[in-house]
Amino acid sequence: MALGGREDHDGRAEKPHRPGGASRAKGMRPMKIRRIALASLLLAAAAAGYAPAEEAKGISARELGGRPIEISADRVSADSVRNSVTFEGSVVARQGEMTLHSNRLFAEYSKEAGAIERIEAEGDVRFVQEGREARSARATFFNFEQRVVLSGGANLRQGENVLQGETLTIYLRENRSVVTGGEGGGRVKAVINPKGMMERPSK
Repeated sequence: MALGGREDHDGRAEKPHRPGGASRAKGMRPMKIRRIALASLLLAAAAAGYAPAEEAKGISARELGGRPIEISADRVSADSVRNSVTFEGSVVARQGEMTLHSNRLFAEYSKEAGAIERIEAEGDVRFVQEGREARSARATFFNFEQRVVLSGGANLRQGENVLQGETLTIYLRENRSVVTGGEGGGRVKAVINPKGMMERPSK
């Protein structure tokens, strides 16, 4: 399935759907895909390849954003007008060593860059990368910045280290995390083991 074109089985365009937005238009019949990787959604040139984190030094975030993103789900609806795709049902998105799980995912595609520009995920969000795992209600992934913002009660765990707050921002290229407590005097909680906070496990 080529990216672009939320259509029913008759090829008629449908109103786009964003996570948390209004319900689908009457009569919409999204294509159903049962737990298969969408080969057509390897949304970058294969030549971009994949560089492990330890080799990413000197590579810009935008270049890292050119790597393929593979997405699988139970259902998918595409919108050619807005260059977007909505995935629903046990969604799994992968880029390099990063994996993002959610109940629903909305992806916006940049024709100029030939890659996904932004991803919005919601519902039982789980982010996994190189020994660290974060959970939250929602997440936004800015692909060309290689930045993930998890909100709605974020919890980040790496080994015995734990960070909790309202919002968690992960800078993938720099291997850096920032947690904020949110508005209304929210506080951040951290549990740090003697070996140091957010230490990257050796391979």
